[in-house]
Amino acid sequence: MKAVRFHEHGGPEVLRYEDAPDPVISAPGKALVRVKACALNHLDIWGRIGPPYSKPALPHIPGCDIAGVVEEVSPEEKEVSKGMDVIVSPGVGCGRCEKCLGGMDNQCRRYSIIGNDVDGGYAELVAVPSRNVIAKPERMDYVQAASVPVVFLTAYHMLVTKAGVRAGETVLVLGAGSGVGIAAIQIAKAFGANVVATAGSEDKLSKAVELGADYTINHKKAKISEEARKYTEGKGVDVVVEHPGKATWDESIRAVAKGGRIVTCGATTGYDAVTDIRYVFSREVAIFGSYMGGSAELLKVLDLFRQRRLRPVVDISMPLSRAKDAQVRMEKSEHFGKIVLTV
Repeated sequence: MKAVRFHEHGGPEVLRYEDAPDPVISAPGKALVRVKACALNHLDIWGRIGPPYSKPALPHIPGCDIAGVVEEVSPEEKEVSKGMDVIVSPGVGCGRCEKCLGGMDNQCRRYSIIGNDVDGGYAELVAVPSRNVIAKPERMDYVQAASVPVVFLTAYHMLVTKAGVRAGETVLVLGAGSGVGIAAIQIAKAFGANVVATAGSEDKLSKAVELGADYTINHKKAKISEEARKYTEGKGVDVVVEHPGKATWDESIRAVAKGGRIVTCGATTGYDAVTDIRYVFSREVAIFGSYMGGSAELLKVLDLFRQRRLRPVVDISMPLSRAKDAQVRMEKSEHFGKIVLTV
């Protein structure tokens, strides 16, 4: 099969479009999926860069967000059949522990992510656990379907499961043009919240408004915390969706209201942010860490798509052979929404 792999860690130049061995189903409970589309995530870039971010076995095929057609399944499989149009749930737990059985497999001690810890979707074929295969909503094409799992699952887990967002609250979404950003705006609106969105260009801010943002902040021209407090008449926001990390962390702390919540799922600009803990304890601010989400939550996300309360946002699609260009576009933050590779 054709695949994009890296044999060493480094910049985009280490990505190779080449022939690779076809994956095989060698154990029960597996499915072979012919990939039609695979969306990019920052996990792909961190894996390529390598330690301290990630250390997959080499050579490695990245790609967490996969949509395609079932090519083959283990003989004992009853729910998944050859020819099914599917989305692949990206997280893999042990399936036996209390966390997995409770639907929170992202908290499993053995949790891994397809495309990060094992080979993923930058390829014509990928082998995955059959329990991770979910029927694709009929009204989505493969590119749209691939744009959904990681970012919408992450944003749902952040806002609904962790922060418990409620109607009438104000949510600050940082990095509105990112995958998590476009998902968080829509999920916050679907649950009746007001949304303040930030981005570094007027074009991205106007697109955020199209998605439902009520107020926007150009973080290159204004201080996020000051603008957020202006919008809320000095109160501050109830929830902050934080994922840039070091560059925005202090502003997130200053923007949140007394009794508010900050939910963080990433550190794309750096992980060593400084926290003025006086703001945290004096305002009784709750800070939640959030990592992906449970497989049961992804089913809830897909139901919201079927109800047309959410919609996929694709920035651009490119052929698999242009994976290097796609990753460069992501690293330069030139995108709004998901960048998707087609196979």
